[in-house]
Amino acid sequence: MATTKPIKNKIQSLKTKFDILRKGRESLLVMVDEAEVAEAVYNSNAIENSTLTLKETEKILLEMEVARDVSVREVFEAKNLARVIEYIRKKASEAEINKETILFLHKMLIGGIDDGIAGRFRKLGEYVRVGTHVAPAPEHVERMIDVILSGYTSDMEAYFIDKIAKFHLDFENIHPFCDGNGRIGRVIMCYQLQRLGFPVIIIRDKEKKEYYSTFAEYRDKKTVKKMEKILSLALMESLHKRTTYLKGEKIVTLSDYVRKNGKSGPALANAARRQNIPAFREKGVWKIAENFIYDGAERK
Repeated sequence: MATTKPIKNKIQSLKTKFDILRKGRESLLVMVDEAEVAEAVYNSNAIENSTLTLKETEKILLEMEVARDVSVREVFEAKNLARVIEYIRKKASEAEINKETILFLHKMLIGGIDDGIAGRFRKLGEYVRVGTHVAPAPEHVERMIDVILSGYTSDMEAYFIDKIAKFHLDFENIHPFCDGNGRIGRVIMCYQLQRLGFPVIIIRDKEKKEYYSTFAEYRDKKTVKKMEKILSLALMESLHKRTTYLKGEKIVTLSDYVRKNGKSGPALANAARRQNIPAFREKGVWKIAENFIYDGAERK
């Protein structure tokens, strides 16, 4: 099931505003992106069961001392993923995603952690399982990656969200690497979005259950609907955040906005989750422009 027309129109409207506002303010967007790296790293690693908190991740990326003993592996995972995120911001404008880039990103991610598997697909005898899903045999991996890359780049008719969602589901079902598949898959989504002129997105650890359910649904029912919804909401939130900054508006927490304006907290929180208002999260806290006018569920 493809992304609905109302959602397409909403994304197009936000993208148009974003493109108009960004002119001459690219340095501000770079600052917003850089400030978001720790949050992106924390969430993607947490989805893979890293024990690091957001605050610990921030300290590690700033080369600051962490209060408790953390594993060397988790330190490397945080630093390496941050490097990958920074790298794709510059690389995405140069070329479409391809096999060589995917392998290079994986080498950056896993290098120093397990150099024996970094930057290469699974070899004969290297099988992986995710929950109850046993990934395809390693001898089929490279061919399957070639197929989904060809399908993605040659499909000129499907809506971009639908294409990226399907590619991500196919990539994760193939699970081409011995380790790092989820993190690389989410990086690729951001690469694909940036290639199209959109900002990066964050798939959040708090939404891991719903995110994981999309893979079983795709395998069992061949539907991409849930993943399309997750990507659409994440993209709208990212666009709302950046347009709010680009407008130079004063930003407040959603809870402060509720208290100041005497609005219903549950109603605003629900509208934020559905992206019916221009709210966005920073460090897990919902925020919004102070001068936003709320009249039920729509943005003005």
